[in-house]
Amino acid sequence: MLLLSPSPISLLCALLLCLPLAIIFTITSPITTTATGPCITLTGGATPFQNTLIPTSLKNPLLAAIKSASKETETQQTINYNITATAPPPAAAEIDYDDEDDNSLFRLAARVGSNPTGPRKLAFLFLTTTPLPFAPIWEIYFNKTPKTLYNIYIHADPNSPYDPPFSGVFRNRVIPESKPTRRHTPNLISAARRLLSHALLHDPSNSKFALLSPSCIPLHSFKFTYRTLIRSRKSFIEILKNETGAWERWAARGEEAMLPELPFEDFRIGSQFFVLTRKHARMVAGDRRVWAKFKMPCLEEDTCYPEEQYFPTLLNMKDPRGCVHATLTHVDWTGRDDGHPRTYNASEVGPGLIVGFRRDRPRYGDEEDDDVTMMLMNGSDSSVRRRRHPFLFARKFTPDSVGPLLSIASDVIFKD
Repeated sequence: MLLLSPSPISLLCALLLCLPLAIIFTITSPITTTATGPCITLTGGATPFQNTLIPTSLKNPLLAAIKSASKETETQQTINYNITATAPPPAAAEIDYDDEDDNSLFRLAARVGSNPTGPRKLAFLFLTTTPLPFAPIWEIYFNKTPKTLYNIYIHADPNSPYDPPFSGVFRNRVIPESKPTRRHTPNLISAARRLLSHALLHDPSNSKFALLSPSCIPLHSFKFTYRTLIRSRKSFIEILKNETGAWERWAARGEEAMLPELPFEDFRIGSQFFVLTRKHARMVAGDRRVWAKFKMPCLEEDTCYPEEQYFPTLLNMKDPRGCVHATLTHVDWTGRDDGHPRTYNASEVGPGLIVGFRRDRPRYGDEEDDDVTMMLMNGSDSSVRRRRHPFLFARKFTPDSVGPLLSIASDVIFKD
């Protein structure tokens, strides 16, 4: 067999053809990297935070844990984290009404147990954009209380300055999921859902969840409040059906925007400050259907108060009999049409004001139906009229009211 020797020209052509392949293999060679992250260790009932707020340079470890837990198992119900950094509030993030971090948090919270473990605790949820001006009052409220009976959680808008910073019983209580909030938008709903979800995940003993504003004060001792809430199996949330302007608020996103999932007949209005059972807190965390309607932006701000509509609408649709249709946070809307209730100043604070709050009777949104039913059954509505739950909190007060309130704290506010 005759073999021909390659010519120089053919060898050169072969080299030129192989050169691009050699370059490609060199560029695409794999590079191995190793990454390590912080240890994540949170157990139910432990101190909820090791720092006041998370620095902007750190990835939120709680959310990282949530995503990891969601991928690993469908039944995991606790998250662990150990954060030792201390820093100012995180930088403001772009507002997102339905982001991935929130969805991961809500999904995991919706899977926790619905029955609290003992001893049952009250979870106090403060939703704020400012320092807490009545922290000295709350300090007295909590100081003589066993820490096995309560937890405190704060959602602090990272856009706002907090000077003085949270201290005392409020130190290290800001949830790391805190995000910017603004009135007339759905993100006030999201903030409350984050608080509920974090409290559900943090401690399986949390039994009742009270949402409060920075302008709220207690009207009774912790002992009185605890006894009143723990002995009830129901949530306390104002649920009103026939309010003036209800249709305008329902149609604030467009006349057919809420349909078909939420017809006007199912739309309710009420105070955003509630006390929910663990069952209902899970229900709020797990909701997608009603939230899909309320997360849509309103066309006009003057009829847009989604935080006063979402929670009463959802719970009335899901479990109206599991709720007392009234808020236990006293507020005075008499003569107000600007979207803000009456604000009490320092000169108005005195024993008579507190006693008056205590004597007032909550407004029950289901009373009209109850009245008709009882009159048909008994010819009287006297049994309905006997219903009288005590107000446990009150708002709004100007920050300079703290001095006069402190002066009557022991002899009036906390004297049951």
